[in-house]
Amino acid sequence: MTNRLADSPSLYLRKHAENPIDWWPWCDEALERAKQDDKPIFLSIGYSSCHWCTVMEGEAFSDEAIASYMNANFMPIKVDREERPDIDSIYMQALQMLIGQGGWPLNVVLHPETRVPFYGGTYFPTEPKYGRPGFLQVLTSLRQFYDTEKSRLAEITEAVVSNLHQEAQLPEAMTIPSTDLLYAGLGTNAKILIPSRQGTCFPMIPYAAAVLGGLRLDLELDIAHICGQRGRDMALGGIFDHVGGGFHRYTVDPTWTVPHFEKMLYDNGMIVEYLANLWASGQREPAFERAIARTHTWLKREMTAPEGYFYAAQDADSFVTRHDAEPEEGAFYVWPYSILESTLTEEQLQALAKAFALATEGNFEGKIVLQRSHSDPLSLAIESALDKLFTLRYGTPATKLSTFPPAPTSQAAKTEPWPGRIPPVTDTKLIVAWNSLMISGLARAAMVLQKPEYLATAATAADYIRQHQWVGSHLHRLGYDNVPQVLAQAEDYALLIKAFLDLHQAELAIAHAPTAPAPDAIADLPKVDWLSLAVSTQQEFDHRLWSDDQGGYLSTANADLLVQERPYQDSATPAANGVAVANLVRLALLTDDLAYLDRAERALQAFGTVMQQVPRACPSLFDGLNWFLNGTVVQATAAIIPELITEYWPTTVFAVAHNLPPRAVGMVCRGTKCLAVAKSIDKLRQQLS
Repeated sequence: MTNRLADSPSLYLRKHAENPIDWWPWCDEALERAKQDDKPIFLSIGYSSCHWCTVMEGEAFSDEAIASYMNANFMPIKVDREERPDIDSIYMQALQMLIGQGGWPLNVVLHPETRVPFYGGTYFPTEPKYGRPGFLQVLTSLRQFYDTEKSRLAEITEAVVSNLHQEAQLPEAMTIPSTDLLYAGLGTNAKILIPSRQGTCFPMIPYAAAVLGGLRLDLELDIAHICGQRGRDMALGGIFDHVGGGFHRYTVDPTWTVPHFEKMLYDNGMIVEYLANLWASGQREPAFERAIARTHTWLKREMTAPEGYFYAAQDADSFVTRHDAEPEEGAFYVWPYSILESTLTEEQLQALAKAFALATEGNFEGKIVLQRSHSDPLSLAIESALDKLFTLRYGTPATKLSTFPPAPTSQAAKTEPWPGRIPPVTDTKLIVAWNSLMISGLARAAMVLQKPEYLATAATAADYIRQHQWVGSHLHRLGYDNVPQVLAQAEDYALLIKAFLDLHQAELAIAHAPTAPAPDAIADLPKVDWLSLAVSTQQEFDHRLWSDDQGGYLSTANADLLVQERPYQDSATPAANGVAVANLVRLALLTDDLAYLDRAERALQAFGTVMQQVPRACPSLFDGLNWFLNGTVVQATAAIIPELITEYWPTTVFAVAHNLPPRAVGMVCRGTKCLAVAKSIDKLRQQLS
């Protein structure tokens, strides 16, 4: 027997379709019924590849006694945070106000009249354990509290909604953020990247990317070392899948050894771009280039739809055998030492042991997560050993496996005749913001490494979005089986505009490269004017989500939510307003339209106070400020651009110059002034420095 989530296009919601809980999606009917029946709303928010979301679905949400009480006393509503990040953001803020921390699954109980939460938590076990009460006990107490403590209930909800409105109404700065604030903010965020000896390790790319953008500024810290170490930790650590390619979400330890095994598209896009920029800056670690190449191969093999767009994520858990009731975390990726011994030759095992930390007792529940012990190039013996492990995992050699179809559901994972291990479930939906991050990463890698195949992969995905994600004049955030759904939010617009601009720059690098790419490598590239597309998308973004009253962009045009947020705080992904400021400056430099600079200035003024007060919350705004203060355009001959664009010139865009004086090769313009024309590429480099 299934509930009403069975027909949802969301994989996360469908995973709860067989729960005895009578789940509703977030919709007007459910919200209205909660009011009519005077039932508190139990709002549960998560995402398909979330490990603890999966655990709670199999435990508390599958328990008949809990379901019976929930259905009788609450209105249970499920939300996929990847579909509705606007809802997720508001209630995550509320949860942090209520309990001082957040995470997923995000479970909050709302007053049915106001939709304001008065209680919240994350994972609730069925029975009391881990220092947490049993879920039925929690629900019983909450319903009693709702029925009998009306005055206290009102106090809590009034405090929460007041704080939410206070957070949304940011105090505007009186002046535009200055160079001093830029230096202070980047310095603060650089310190966050310094390795810690405790806790988990997240990529934190919005921080790392903003700090790397300050490489040529006179900051007190050794930015090159700090940023390079972050790149080495990711490219060498267990967070990277050294066998199959692609990066996992984060590691659960401070040594970058054991990951939380889900693979998210957005992480991979941002990490690829970051490693490419490290390479461009002169840190040409072979491990960086290998990680980029293997991630592109993984993306093409497992995460690219036949139509060319990218899937969203792969689960952390997978089944060991088709007879298992529940999947195991990391089962697709880890290796018992006995398997290494029986699969590899003695020479291969010895070579692998020199490059990777191989303990016979393992480093994760008796099994081995591969983590490199040094950054030297991998020998042929090591690569052949990794190829054998690939064949064991996938059932086919890497050279013969260009496409590995996804397991779209747990049932498909258990029933398909996989030639190797059973893979984790892949969430096959298209998310515009996440596709855009991957497009940007590939575009930058194509520029830096002169790889036209990376550009082709990126451009194909972008062209799919161009053709299919607009309905009328409105961009849509999601695509399910080629059907666009849910109006785009601020992060979709901002990141897609950035992707279009990055493709524009990448085509300059590839099309005019001194060593021309093979004709077939670029013959199928979409014939799209990416700059014009960025301009038109920016116009739509301005029209739909710009806040005339306050400055900056609203997260969504939906006025039915508790508050209308202007996203500025970075999380795993950069906040829309920071990205938007950088986009506006780039558009001004490339089009000579100073109205873009006016809007960027207005946005920075809107967020100036929070940049002063909480700089560690908004690194992407500091990246935008860096662009605003130091934005540069290089107008150069087509032959010069590919060489310069492969180097790391933060806050710089390139354009083909058509009216240079004789013997001149280019001209550098910073802000509203231009330097003398340069007659050599070395002179251009000197001016850029």
